Amino acid sequence: MAEAATTKASTLVGKLEKDVEIKASAGKFHHMFAGRPHHISKASPGKIQACDLHEGDWGKIGSIVYWNYVHDGDAKVAKERIEAVEPEKNLITFRVIEGDLMKEYKSFLITIQVTPKHGGPGSIVHWHL
Repeated sequence: MAEAATTKASTLVGKLEKDVEIKASAGKFHHMFAGRPHHISKASPGKIQACDLHEGDWGKIGSIVYWNYVHDGDAKVAKERIEAVEPEKNLITFRVIEGDLMKEYKSFLITIQVTPKHGGPGSIVHWHL
């Protein structure tokens, strides 16, 4: 008798934080993620294939954004709701509400904050997952 396959969400609890140095200004990077995420595929075509607005307006709390991306060589999707936007802090927060990550996690929150790099051009992107 065949057994039904079940998928369970991970019990992993925690967070991952990473700082990444970039050449762009903090304001430009934040504006691309908050106001023009559909342009990210042009800046990072090997990782992000597309980003579409499903509800609301770009960069507005409550709006729904749909991402097509590649992880470990496999095409993936994520549907996210914008939870917070703070232009004065160059911060945006997304909550994943559907897609491949929800097969592994019960909840997935992404916060991206960009700060100018001290003592030179460029910025530091702080990713908090």
